[in-house]
Amino acid sequence: MRLLPSFVALALGLLASADPILSPYRVHERRGHVPAGWSYDRKHDNAAIIPLRFALKQNNIDAIGDYLTEVSHPESAKYGKHWTAGEVFRKFSPSVESIGTVLTWLEENGFDSSRAKLTRNRGWIEVQATVEEAERLLQTEYHVYGHKTGQEHVACDSYHLPEHVQSHVDFVTPTVHFDAKISKRSGSPADGTARSIGQPGQGTYPKTTGEIQTLLTELEDCDQQITPVCLRALYGLVYEPLAADKNSYGIVEYTPQAYLQPDLDMFQSNFSEDLVGVAPKMVSIDGGYAQTEYTGFDYNGESDLDLEYSMNLVTAAQPITLYQAGDMVEGASFNNFLDAIDGTYCTFEGGDDPTQDAIYPDPYGGGYEGPEDCGTAAPTNVISTSYAYDEAELTPFYTARQCAEYAKLGLMGVTVLYSSGDYGVAGNGGYCLTADGAFSLDGTIFNPSFPGTCPYITSVGATQVNPGSTVYEPEGACEQVIYSGGGFSNYFAMPDYQKTAVEYYLTNYYPQYPPDIWNASGTSRGFPDIAANGANYVVAIDGAFNLVYGTSCSSPVSGSVLTMVNDARLAVGKSPIGFINPTIYSSDFAGVFNDITMGGNQGCGTAGYTAVPGWDPVTGLGTPNFPKLVAKWLLLP
Repeated sequence: MRLLPSFVALALGLLASADPILSPYRVHERRGHVPAGWSYDRKHDNAAIIPLRFALKQNNIDAIGDYLTEVSHPESAKYGKHWTAGEVFRKFSPSVESIGTVLTWLEENGFDSSRAKLTRNRGWIEVQATVEEAERLLQTEYHVYGHKTGQEHVACDSYHLPEHVQSHVDFVTPTVHFDAKISKRSGSPADGTARSIGQPGQGTYPKTTGEIQTLLTELEDCDQQITPVCLRALYGLVYEPLAADKNSYGIVEYTPQAYLQPDLDMFQSNFSEDLVGVAPKMVSIDGGYAQTEYTGFDYNGESDLDLEYSMNLVTAAQPITLYQAGDMVEGASFNNFLDAIDGTYCTFEGGDDPTQDAIYPDPYGGGYEGPEDCGTAAPTNVISTSYAYDEAELTPFYTARQCAEYAKLGLMGVTVLYSSGDYGVAGNGGYCLTADGAFSLDGTIFNPSFPGTCPYITSVGATQVNPGSTVYEPEGACEQVIYSGGGFSNYFAMPDYQKTAVEYYLTNYYPQYPPDIWNASGTSRGFPDIAANGANYVVAIDGAFNLVYGTSCSSPVSGSVLTMVNDARLAVGKSPIGFINPTIYSSDFAGVFNDITMGGNQGCGTAGYTAVPGWDPVTGLGTPNFPKLVAKWLLLP
């Protein structure tokens, strides 16, 4: 913001005349265990530089769910009256007091205004500090952790803040979290020194049973191979866009995951010739690009899958936006993507215009040499992401802050979809939790995914055309190669919109497991919300067709269906559907999803949960029925 210097001056001025505040330090966050696959390597070098980021407490954030319900519930008089970025900014921007308190504390500890910077959206204060300075400031000790892949990460076990500062800060990075982008490193994915959610084997990613030699393109073969015609038949998606110029659909990818244009052309030449040669509209975030240095299923499988099916299902008339996050050196996390999306607030009321203003280099070399992106990526109406963490990998503070960011997108009319995971009730890689909170392949405690457990996104599970069945028969929960992620959050409370559905499930189909291996409180967020097919997808990858499985298939397909619902509404002058959960769980939408009542999501040495009539923690409310969905949504204002 061009007014930022005066704003900071005001914040500091409020406290400038006061003596330094002496208050006792308290533990702010603590991590009990190191996430699966990581281990302690060494004490970090005292002279090394780390970019500390203080997430400032936001105003009115406790009421964000109520504000979101107002514009998202079909019985609300404000349904569809989404907020502008400026309105969101004004409602939740941290107070002058919070900014001033943190800046003054930093200045008292040697970080003057030349070093402590308030971000343009006023949500963060950033400081470049040596490890020695950071350890003194936060009363902690920084270590380097190594991953079994060779990647490294800087973190601490706990950190402290002064009592008078704590109420103004959500959390600090990098500290106890394993989702923080740190300093650049030399090297490449090949030697395992780069890290990000996009790295092969990290988080949720699609699986394959290998190449296929013969394409089966008839509807009677959809139990063996899924192609676009199968999905159109399953979900009734026969629709030609009418308002593509007003509509938008975004797919998020994390470098080094990247698509190959020859793969897109190979796929579309078989399934939609008018898309041959068509590329998605790429929006680069923090140096993201469609790298071609590293190829193969582990690097191209996810992005090829997402784009081939999304572009086909919304047709050539509807362009697809590709958010490519992170360069090859640092990679990126969900928060880096959200910084770029929330950065649209930076341009309101005369702020910097990233399409016109200069991008200044950062002090590092070897990678992206611009600042962290802010305002470079306008959110599309629907955003699908096929990546996920385990909820237990992150702290409650951290997940709550990120979850609130998704609520802000919902307030602005954005539908946010995340795949629910591929290991049933277990976490990524099949890891479960032990009684002391550690990750273990032999653990017995269910391990839910995040952001799937955030109540402000729509979590998407996976189904299958059962072997020997056709697209005209009910699907079952996916039990081929992967199992639909689902269960109950250990962090987030059950939102009001799903209470009736989840309480019905718990009353009539109560899981017969000891209460110490799952959240049996009856008051926690249940996921997924919906589901779509996730088995036997035909995907062109590196010049060959492969069979692919995962909720990585389900999320972009669901996003395509919802994008076409948006098109129908926009064509008659109505708003996009935005955050859909309060609507799809409402009585008005009863029966508009195809209920899944077969299969389960085994994991952690159990059969997991079972798909039953109504909502269940395997396939949610069921799979989309486009004709019913579009008819219902067209009736809403």
